[in-house]
Amino acid sequence: MPDMLELQYELESKAAKWYATIDIANAFFSIALAAECRPQFAFTWRGVQYTWNRLPQGWKHSPTICHGLIQAALEKGEAPEHLQYIDNIIVWGNTAAEVFEKGKEIIQILLEAGFAIKKSKVKGPAHEIQFLGVKWQDGRRQIPTDVINKITAMSPPTNKKETQAFLGAIGFWRMHIPKYSQIVSPLYLVTCKKNDFHWGPEQQQAFALIKQEIAHAVALGPVKMGPEVKNVLYSAAGNNGLSWSLWQKVPGETRGRPLGFWSQSYRGSEANYTQLRRKS
Repeated sequence: MPDMLELQYELESKAAKWYATIDIANAFFSIALAAECRPQFAFTWRGVQYTWNRLPQGWKHSPTICHGLIQAALEKGEAPEHLQYIDNIIVWGNTAAEVFEKGKEIIQILLEAGFAIKKSKVKGPAHEIQFLGVKWQDGRRQIPTDVINKITAMSPPTNKKETQAFLGAIGFWRMHIPKYSQIVSPLYLVTCKKNDFHWGPEQQQAFALIKQEIAHAVALGPVKMGPEVKNVLYSAAGNNGLSWSLWQKVPGETRGRPLGFWSQSYRGSEANYTQLRRKS
């Protein structure tokens, strides 16, 4: 299985003008289980015994098997350049016609391999598209508008479980937020097992601030290569934690482009370190 973050970095480097995505319909159920393996998936429901004869969803190895079989089919069919994550595929190019032809060729390969493709599951060619939950445009990855709206509409948590759910919703986008760890640190405090849940002014301020940062988050990328590209890493050690950001700049740009933001809150006695020791 490929790493999702590595796929995102690779897609950033393409800096494409047009995209199209293909989501294979019921991909797991398109894969037959060998007859000798079916007894391993037997189960009883209401006194009747059943077994799967197709690759079941929910089995821990199903995604890896599905990804591998689709990848093998695409390689055998000599598919045009693309990226794949299980049953999700994206193609790109400089013109809509180029992307359309790439998508058409990949769909034909998949159909011949026995996979089903629904028209509603094919998106593009388009300048903007969503792939793996991320909005893509010109090689830049952005937080989709519907995700921003969902997060900013969330009410303050009333217990630890709701706080953890909120942190889970925003954590995927932490690379878009400068000093993310320092901002949400008060929220993590109320989720600790040893602490009773108490939502105070500090938590409310952090909750409001991180939603504001999500709403105004910058796009990341595109990643560019070449001797003329200048990569700049900024780091800072503040009172509440460490932060880093990676930027790129090429000739002709008045300002650089952010590739990502990282941060870490101090733990325990680290807050008492000197500035020199923090930076080391």
